[in-house]
Amino acid sequence: MNTIKVFAPATVANVVCGYDILGFAIDEPGDEIILSKNNSHQIAITKIEGDGGKLPKNPDKNVVSHVIRLFLKKINSDQGIDIELYKKMPLNSGMGSSAASSVAALVAINELMGAPFSRQELLPLAMEGERIACGNAHADNVAPALLGGLVLVRSYEPLDALRLPYPKDLSVVCVHPYVDVPTGEARKIIKERISLKSAVQQWGNIAGLVAGCCTNDLGLVGRSLEDVIIEPVRAMLIPYFYEMKQFALDSGAIGFGISGSGPSVFALCGNMEIAEVISQKIKELLSQKNIESESFVTKINEDGARVIS
Repeated sequence: MNTIKVFAPATVANVVCGYDILGFAIDEPGDEIILSKNNSHQIAITKIEGDGGKLPKNPDKNVVSHVIRLFLKKINSDQGIDIELYKKMPLNSGMGSSAASSVAALVAINELMGAPFSRQELLPLAMEGERIACGNAHADNVAPALLGGLVLVRSYEPLDALRLPYPKDLSVVCVHPYVDVPTGEARKIIKERISLKSAVQQWGNIAGLVAGCCTNDLGLVGRSLEDVIIEPVRAMLIPYFYEMKQFALDSGAIGFGISGSGPSVFALCGNMEIAEVISQKIKELLSQKNIESESFVTKINEDGARVIS
């Protein structure tokens, strides 16, 4: 095999109450990458499309070439690689754009080089892509993009990420308002200290969310989709966040929150019909406020990154 094409999905990190430890993949959007072997012993980015010219083609500065270089070093290979990256999701959206690129690259190079590593073994390398992208090697985007489904990062030291069961009928609305909330800045405003009362409440919500997903109890899931630590701070960066949240809940959403660091928001719904209604209502609200947006109505992606050809 000399050439391979891989798709990696967008993700919703945190899932409201699980900051840096919970995330799920969605069917769309996502990124595609094509890797081809070359004889130059060099890594070259030959094409990037869909980024509006914002991403560097310099292989020393791009997360895709960075994780490929880490992979090749790990297997002691000097194989040359040409990279084509097709961004099919918005940048700086809170939907795991850099994670999708890193994961697509790693799954592709792993297959191209004979699949020496499992998906779990690729996870630390994908996290290094996040370190380059936003300064923090968190796994709540890359883990679900790699593994698919709903993922819990139980521990970072040592790394322990595992898939959780979830209600298969769940539908997801992701709405991306065209406003700028850089991930690094969104992380900086988070409080370094919280009260024990808030911590206990958050732990209860995380446990309730996991229990609700494992038992298909949508009522428990909905009650648990509450964040008393991160959302109150980050919501200030997202125009009309609470208005969007109220629209979603009044229209039948199980829960609503910020996708990753924002500005994208998401709603969990019991079916696609409710999801479509919520998508339309939120887009109409933002339009009335002169904010352009795009939305995705989708299911949770069960498989994570996949080889296309």
